[in-house]
Amino acid sequence: METSGGLGISLEVCGLSRVFGARRALDGVSFTLPEGAFLSIFGPNGAGKTTLLRVLSTLAPPSSGTATVLGKDVLEDASKLREHIGLISHNPLLYPDLSAEENLQFFADIYCLDCPQERIRELLSAVELDHRCLDIVRTFSRGMLQRLSIARALLHSPEMLFLDEPYSGLDPHAVDILDALLARIRKRHTFVMVSHDLEKGLELCSHALILAKGKVVLFEERNRIDVGEFKGLYRQTVGMGVS
Repeated sequence: METSGGLGISLEVCGLSRVFGARRALDGVSFTLPEGAFLSIFGPNGAGKTTLLRVLSTLAPPSSGTATVLGKDVLEDASKLREHIGLISHNPLLYPDLSAEENLQFFADIYCLDCPQERIRELLSAVELDHRCLDIVRTFSRGMLQRLSIARALLHSPEMLFLDEPYSGLDPHAVDILDALLARIRKRHTFVMVSHDLEKGLELCSHALILAKGKVVLFEERNRIDVGEFKGLYRQTVGMGVS
């Protein structure tokens, strides 16, 4: 399937819902994202942003509706899909008693990468942790853990990257590292990022989505968004001020 612009569709969500008891964390979410896009998802705490990311990354099943990522159903093709996606979340998903290099080697083995040492060295250098490659991860700062988490997520060269507040806990230098890394790999991946930072999210995205009470309030291409109107809608819809 192709979009009107001739690009293939990387993500198709139709009537997606996720229910926890009486609470509907996601309530009929629908949108389509072309390949190579960068989607920034905004909304207040409890809007359903992380739940949506968990469903799309196969970590939680939908209660109803469908989601297709890279042509694969998140429920029926979950195991195959995981080979093609990467996730950066609040939990760095690292083993604290292993070194940085050992952590990446562990995940390289999971993905059955051939001769992964060069790839591991490349990524540790890219996130500026090559000088700490043999250090135990429990000695790392929050920012260093996040940078190593980014290397872990990129290790198998996934086509789709899911980012849940990736800038959280990063110092200014680490923010620069992540910005440079995303710019370098931008053309080779499709991105879905959850963010509370309107400025950074709008700076990076090609598409923006506002989620509130599990429902899509707005989904639009970035080049069609008036920033002032967008911020006004954000304030009005989710009840949060924007400086």
